[in-house]
Amino acid sequence: MWLLLPGRSDKRLSLLGIFVLSALSAFIYDRYLRSTMADKKPNFLIIVADDLGFSDTAPYGGEIDTPNLQKLADEGIRMTGFHTAASCSPTRAMLLSGTDSHIAGLGVMAEKIKKAPDIFKDKPGYEGYLNYRVAALGEILQDAGYFTLMSGKWHLGLKRELGPHARGFTKVLSTLPGAGNHFNHEPQLYDLKEKPTAIFKGDGIWMKDGEFINGSTDLPKDFYSSNTFTDYFLDFLKGRIEEERTQPFFGYLPFTAPHWPLQAPQEAIKKYRGKYDDGPVALRDRRLQSLIEKGLVPPDVEPAPLHMLKTKPWEELSEEEKRTSSRAMEVYAAMVNLIDVNIGRVRAYLEETGELDNTFIVFMSDNGAEGQLLEALPILAGHTVDDIVKKYYDNSLDNIGNYNSFVWYGPQWAGAATAPARGAKSHSTEGGIHCPCIVRYPPALQKRGLITSAFTTVMDVVPTVLDLAGLKHPSPIFRGREVVPVRGKSWRPILERPEDESIQIYTEADIVGWEQLGIAAVRVGDWKALFLPPPKGPGRWELYDLSKDIGEVHDLAESHPEKLKEMLHHYETYFQETGMFDSYTTYQEALKQKKAREMKVNTNRYASYIYTFRQSLAFVQERFLGLIKGSWGEE
Repeated sequence: MWLLLPGRSDKRLSLLGIFVLSALSAFIYDRYLRSTMADKKPNFLIIVADDLGFSDTAPYGGEIDTPNLQKLADEGIRMTGFHTAASCSPTRAMLLSGTDSHIAGLGVMAEKIKKAPDIFKDKPGYEGYLNYRVAALGEILQDAGYFTLMSGKWHLGLKRELGPHARGFTKVLSTLPGAGNHFNHEPQLYDLKEKPTAIFKGDGIWMKDGEFINGSTDLPKDFYSSNTFTDYFLDFLKGRIEEERTQPFFGYLPFTAPHWPLQAPQEAIKKYRGKYDDGPVALRDRRLQSLIEKGLVPPDVEPAPLHMLKTKPWEELSEEEKRTSSRAMEVYAAMVNLIDVNIGRVRAYLEETGELDNTFIVFMSDNGAEGQLLEALPILAGHTVDDIVKKYYDNSLDNIGNYNSFVWYGPQWAGAATAPARGAKSHSTEGGIHCPCIVRYPPALQKRGLITSAFTTVMDVVPTVLDLAGLKHPSPIFRGREVVPVRGKSWRPILERPEDESIQIYTEADIVGWEQLGIAAVRVGDWKALFLPPPKGPGRWELYDLSKDIGEVHDLAESHPEKLKEMLHHYETYFQETGMFDSYTTYQEALKQKKAREMKVNTNRYASYIYTFRQSLAFVQERFLGLIKGSWGEE
């Protein structure tokens, strides 16, 4: 090289030496950092989508552009037997506690408890928040030396002492309630005198670390839920001090998308313009075919009838109704797409820091797709969603998806996403509880890109994380209080041998149950009994063999009475073990009494007006008759 030829200055040689030493030092330091990270305990990253359907994403047969999730699936495993609770907060309680929601505090959702609080008062497991009978995963890992961070939806308590910072997350940006505007636009809360219900956010229910912040002034002006939650999540990771960088981390990234209201930037929505013009039945058929081709459901699967909830079939809708409905689905697709984009941002950062392959990643939905019709859902005292939408929002076709629109996509699109399963969110049928779940963790996975059909539950995440971290669950005493053990099971056997279909996490002796205000189910092996009270179902116990009927089409209750009796015995065991009570009957009676009281109050309020009106009417009638008699005389 010219720098080494005779006659060249020592200065150039010195420069070369400095350059080589700098490059070598940088290389050695990079190797040191990566080696240090490899020697650390595993990191954990749990990502939750809100109301995502089973077949919405590419790895699960969907047409929505989700390449980052597809990459996670190709490098990890996809679960087709993963189950959650039928609704948001019960699932989140199970996810962070490793036990049943009736033990963890969400035996009934807080939004329901508010309607009849007296019947749940002082009943353990029905507090409406993640109670202190459980050791939360963030708390356990925090005490084990983990750097813990959370950005997104909490839905497990609205008070400071019930928030994510109090339950083990050091760095936090969180919306505490169950839903909100994705652009942080809440006109129905401006200058409000009434107290809004907890599903909508506003000042006082956003938290940054351990403090409440003002949702109107303390968040970015260009706020969009999925983007902003990821911004903060990455800022927390990038902002780690040197000591924190030597710690393993536990990150929790629960998106609020694609929960209603369906909203996304217009440039993201345009990508899906026209893709759903042929309606939900056609989408369902395409998704089913894709699920079969990917080996995610059996080729001979018999799907359940499309979830309808008494809505009109697609072919009976007017052209305007079709355009509005398909536009809502386009917005939904954009929301899912943007979740994937932001997952890609987190992945890129972990690749850059060398932490990706030492991070156990779980991606999941919290329940089945949302198929309810929301028009009558109360938001403010005396006002329904429909009232608020008409007053404050513009749902014209061209405005759907913007910050000042408020739409949902209804039961038929949800049914397309949950097929071949029956029902949707809030149902104990498979459509409400059978969810997508992708796991990536190279150190444990012997083979990648595989599919496991083993039955698993959201309660398994805690024991799996503790197993991989080499930690024991702290029950019976944790942080000076008594805590319950976990009910879930570690996934390590599946991770180590995902191709072995004989491996089962739950045995024929294990009972798994579901219940929320009478909407119930119990499963042992492949047998499942379920109960749907009217109007969701027939109000009697049904029986299904899921090894042959994942669509829950053929009710075997009458033909297999002994098996049904056995399953009801298992449900009674589940009922007793989790400390449940017959909340459905008591709750329905309380609502009837409340309605009767309100009617009586209204009757009393208007009684004097009615009396005055009747007296006036009688007077007018008497005068009118007098006038007639005066004009024509007595007959």
